[in-house]
Amino acid sequence: MTRGFYIGRFQPYHNGHQKVLEQIACSSDEIVIGVGSAQESHTITNPFTAGERVLMLTQSLADLDCPFYVIPIEDIQRNALWVAHVRAMTPPFDTVYSSNPLVVQLFTEAGMTVKSIDMYERLTYSGTAIRQRMLDGEPWEHLVPPAVVNVIKEVHGVERLRQIARTD
Repeated sequence: MTRGFYIGRFQPYHNGHQKVLEQIACSSDEIVIGVGSAQESHTITNPFTAGERVLMLTQSLADLDCPFYVIPIEDIQRNALWVAHVRAMTPPFDTVYSSNPLVVQLFTEAGMTVKSIDMYERLTYSGTAIRQRMLDGEPWEHLVPPAVVNVIKEVHGVERLRQIARTD
């Protein structure tokens, strides 16, 4: 059995993440999905809570033909210890899938198998761009799975983002 690992902040989870996880599902028996920066929420760059992001992922991946585990992972601010922290918080995994240079470097130094994956239409599917669209009142719903739209509406995520972006 093979178990792959993929980590992201998912602020919010979008169609690019979905395509990457569908690719990983083709080469893994199971997937461990790390929700990074789990302690962060209610900021412009991290507006959604770990629990909200877990909902986005689990509901969006309900039809994925591969078992998966969604694990919130808090930052520890010590890169030299980060891989050990991740491994302590997750089920064992064989292969790390990432295109993030730091993630690739840290897991490679730890002796793990790392496969670089191409981000799907990175300029279109970007959490930063999606959050900016929310702030600007531009359409964003087509960039995320329908389940994510539902979660964001349920938690009043756009309103939250606009409120925290205000100045006093």
